[in-house]
Amino acid sequence: MKVEVFALLKEYFDKQFFVPDLVEDINSLKDYLGQQNPEATRILSSCRFAVNDEFIDTSYKFKQNDSISIIPPSSGG
Repeated sequence: MKVEVFALLKEYFDKQFFVPDLVEDINSLKDYLGQQNPEATRILSSCRFAVNDEFIDTSYKFKQNDSISIIPPSSGG
C-alpha cells in the first residue's frame, strides 16, 4: 500500500512510501509508523486518514492497492 504524508509529517517520513500488507487498519498503521519513527507517535494520534481521497473511520480495513493519505491537524489564516 502506498502512503502519502502531509505537512509536519514530512519531517518524520518520506513524502510517499510503501507499507507492508500486514498493516490492516488505522491502528496497525499508526503502530507500524510509530515503530519506524517513535518521535512521530504523538502527531499520528491526532491525524486524519483518507483512502483513495476519501476520509475513513477507524473501522476501515485496508486493501492491497489502497492509496493512504495521512493529514495532521493544521492551523492557519
